[in-house]
Amino acid sequence: MTGRLILSFALIFSFGGLNAQSGAACKCCEAAFRQFDFWVGDWETTANGQLAGTNHIVVMQDSCVIQENWISAGGQYTGTSYNFYDPQEKKWHQTWVDNQGGSLLLTGGLENGSMVMYSGEMTNQAGKPYTNRITWTPNPDGTVRQLWEASTDGGATWKPLFDGLYTRKMSNK
Repeated sequence: MTGRLILSFALIFSFGGLNAQSGAACKCCEAAFRQFDFWVGDWETTANGQLAGTNHIVVMQDSCVIQENWISAGGQYTGTSYNFYDPQEKKWHQTWVDNQGGSLLLTGGLENGSMVMYSGEMTNQAGKPYTNRITWTPNPDGTVRQLWEASTDGGATWKPLFDGLYTRKMSNK
């Protein structure tokens, strides 16, 4: 009798837990979590009219994370970023890692329709401090411009490092 009672309680609690989990509200469905969705898709990226590489960008983790998968035109350079919105900070974050051992941490948010993220202060090969700013701007024709800039004067001036245009790949229907 005691064994059946324990088994009954165990079954009730385990199915009750499943029910509670499946009925959970979407944690990342608020509008702020969707601000960077314009970047999601399969892209060819050009810089100065030349193919720079391809980018496969997907939503994952129950719509809480945007994952970027970059391959340079020659295939020698690859990288992945994870992008997410932090509702406590009300900011977006990007963590980039690549096959050269590089990494970049960015923080920012939506400004006038563009996603703008900044790195913390870093040190270049000459030992001088600099900050990165990367801006993704959705264009009316469906392309996205990515402008990567650096500042060595605390943000007073910015020098372009990469100016790329993302064009959606044609689907293979």
